[in-house]
Amino acid sequence: MNSDRTILVLGGAGLVGSQIVREIARELEPERIVVASLYRGEVREFLRDARREFCNVDFVGAWGDVFVRDEFMEENRRRLMSTRARRDSLYHDLFGGLDDAYARSGLAQLIRRYRPNVVVDCINTATAISYQDVDSLGKQAHDLLERLTQLVDHQDLTALSDLGRELEQNVSSLLISQSLPQLIRHVQLIHRAMSEVGTRLYLKIGTTGTGGMGLNIPYTHSEDRPSFKLMSKTAVGFAHTGLMFLMARTPDGPLVKELKPAAMIGYRRVAYKSVKLRGRPQMRYQSQAQPLGPRLLLRGDENQYERLDKLHMAGVDTGENGFFARGEFETITHPDQMEFITPEEIARQALLEIKGSNTGYDVIAGIDSSLLNPSYRAGVLRQTALDKLARIEEETGSHSVALGQLGPPQLSKLLYEAHLLKLNYATLDAVLAAAPDEIARTLFDYLSRDEVLRTTIVSIGVPILTPAGDCLIRGPRLNIPESIYREIDADAGQIDAWAAKGWVDLRPSNFRLWQDRFERMQRTKHMLHTRGTSSVTMKTYLPETIEIGAVVAWLFINEDGGHRIK
Repeated sequence: MNSDRTILVLGGAGLVGSQIVREIARELEPERIVVASLYRGEVREFLRDARREFCNVDFVGAWGDVFVRDEFMEENRRRLMSTRARRDSLYHDLFGGLDDAYARSGLAQLIRRYRPNVVVDCINTATAISYQDVDSLGKQAHDLLERLTQLVDHQDLTALSDLGRELEQNVSSLLISQSLPQLIRHVQLIHRAMSEVGTRLYLKIGTTGTGGMGLNIPYTHSEDRPSFKLMSKTAVGFAHTGLMFLMARTPDGPLVKELKPAAMIGYRRVAYKSVKLRGRPQMRYQSQAQPLGPRLLLRGDENQYERLDKLHMAGVDTGENGFFARGEFETITHPDQMEFITPEEIARQALLEIKGSNTGYDVIAGIDSSLLNPSYRAGVLRQTALDKLARIEEETGSHSVALGQLGPPQLSKLLYEAHLLKLNYATLDAVLAAAPDEIARTLFDYLSRDEVLRTTIVSIGVPILTPAGDCLIRGPRLNIPESIYREIDADAGQIDAWAAKGWVDLRPSNFRLWQDRFERMQRTKHMLHTRGTSSVTMKTYLPETIEIGAVVAWLFINEDGGHRIK
């Protein structure tokens, strides 16, 4: 599209990415294409050819691991995992605050630097995240814990100290290798970055994990079958689809599409070449005879074997999937096996989606079209349920407001504050007519008298901050702040933040905020009688009275951007 001046292709030097880059350069002719891939060498090699082929496009190269912070992007992951300081850094990026992780993210900085109109993501995210050997780390952790139990029983302090260091390395590695936290954080970062720079479209080239085959798939990525790693890859691949589905339903973000090839993708070239394993040449070794005994050595010392030469073989280069010998390629592509699809075919469909065509292959659109959506019948029955709840409240003299089982804690806080305003003032106009100091005193006095309501609020983990802001009426637990510790430090700034997130705040400043909200609600009504249905939008609050659920829904929609767009 003519307005797409800059296009970022993640994994752009790979098998599929390189073909998509070519299609974009040929058909769309953008001013700039940013080609980002893992390795510097493959980016530079591809750009040499691309610049000769498309002289009118400004090609920019970027490289490194986009799943880690900027300073680690060119580091080998194994090396990152080898020191405690770096493992701690990875842990904080994954489980710490989102704002800090965003400021350090290599991917976010890449997007913010080039401000792409379109991002095409050809990285095999599912493989990158799921193939971090959680299975092995989990088994090692189990063995280490068994050893720990034995050492504690025998009170072997010297061995216990050595084991502690080994256990720390294993457990910290296990924590930061978990697939779902990495995937969630990745989606949070890329969506935030694209929203910040105004990216129009995010197109993901995803994966089924099994090349379109089922649980009966006879292939793995070199590990034994059944493959925990392969199933993890599929699980992560479709979890990623689910998160992109949420991205596509988020206001003020990019359009989100996903193409999922359901076959082996191949091939780049057919050649006779030196075979590499994890980027290093694979060697041929002289064989040795070993008598079978009670123990079997799985990984011996390579220096104990005579090294002959590099292993060479004729094969098919399938890019990220690997280099397959003739027999392997013939088997996997056989009819009724995985078969295969070419990168050029994928690239063609990707280009059509970028141009706005409906190819019928967009997975996100397919999910959208298959969903059961809200119904008219449910709307009628909703009102029936609400009317019955109101009758029960009146008959029992009780308050049905919030239990805290539907989060976040802010929901309970807002509902109870709106409920208190409704009990004491009934209408928006009455609240607007009162002074904030008066509202604070009135609501505090009411709660002081109504023991049932007061104790209900604090019993669900929502404390009450008094009008002076110097005392907290509370129960045994607090939902906000969230912490694993029993006790934490508190200062004035933190108290303001906690009150906004999950405390019933009886300070006058909070009621000035409520009055501002009610004023905005009131302003939405002036065209109701002149413009008909067109006057009712997400900004419209219809009732004259304070209906607590409608009020809080209005706040979520208009203050938090928390509304559905499909």
